[in-house]
Amino acid sequence: MAKVLKIYAKGNDTAIATGDATSVSITGLAAGTVVATGDYQVAYVDGDQMSDKVDVPGFTVLAAKPAEPADVQSTATTDGVKVSAE
Repeated sequence: MAKVLKIYAKGNDTAIATGDATSVSITGLAAGTVVATGDYQVAYVDGDQMSDKVDVPGFTVLAAKPAEPADVQSTATTDGVKVSAE
């Protein structure tokens, strides 16, 4: 079996996510969520063998970028244009 990274919530022995040999993602967190160092831990797992868990450094979840403008319209003016969108 190949070595993979697994993420664990602090104090939990059940992995919440499994990645590959070099990365794993934590998903489902709300934008702006502040996570302290050690709230999540990561370990390598290879078959039945698991490394010691290591604290994931703290981070803040980025805000999602706004949706693209829709129904963009332009109206000519005497000195340029007025652009509107929804």
